[in-house]
Amino acid sequence: MSSELRVHSHARDEAKRTVKITPQSAGWKFIDFEVRRLEPGESTEGNTEGTEACLVLVSGKARIAGAGQDFGLMGERMNPFDGLPWSVYLPPRSTWTIEAETPVEVAICRSPATGKFPARAILPDEVGEVARGEGTNQRFIRNILPDNAPGETLLVVEVITPGGHWSSYPPHKHDTDDFPNETYLEETYYHRLKRGSGFALQRVYTKDGSLDETMAVSDGDVVLVPRGYHPVGAPHGFDLYYLNVMAGPRRVWKFSMDPDQAHLPY
Repeated sequence: MSSELRVHSHARDEAKRTVKITPQSAGWKFIDFEVRRLEPGESTEGNTEGTEACLVLVSGKARIAGAGQDFGLMGERMNPFDGLPWSVYLPPRSTWTIEAETPVEVAICRSPATGKFPARAILPDEVGEVARGEGTNQRFIRNILPDNAPGETLLVVEVITPGGHWSSYPPHKHDTDDFPNETYLEETYYHRLKRGSGFALQRVYTKDGSLDETMAVSDGDVVLVPRGYHPVGAPHGFDLYYLNVMAGPRRVWKFSMDPDQAHLPY
């Protein structure tokens, strides 16, 4: 059965996109997300319009310019599992260009903003990698645009989940405007499987049962999380990467655990 929360990637379109999520297609207010793929020597461009944007090099090396700045040749990893990301933050009303030196996969993450912060490069040393959880709940977090970094509504993070492990677990939600206990944040998960085949599992559910979907996600799928709890499981032998984009009216990540699993360490 097809799910409205799962969006499959596809062959490149005329804009070199393999997936595109808009507020209109998702039925929400904040997140605009797309992925473009380039071959060596190809280029792509865009304008942030009324949004702030984070351009994340999922893989490959490319020359990036935007908002009147030339950021030069960026990137070093050839797949998202082998190294830390290079990214660029852009304010609203910024034009940008990307020219690929190698095969490139770039994620374009956007949400509404007014222009409080200037363009900047986000380099691997700033991102780092930290382990979270323990045992088969351990995963590895790369904070590209966390809530303590300059930004207006956009949050961006990468997560590596080893095969056989759980992630975004214990299940948590951030769909209620109840600061400081919880904040309302829309979220997308862009999934990549290290082997390029197989599947991972993601459940999105509410305690009242009004939303309850469990999806087998393939390499390149995007899962939308408009509300509810949203744990992820990676089968044994299939390491999983996902790029999370979150955005909402208050740029703070505050969440609530599913009471059934709240006794477990996060």
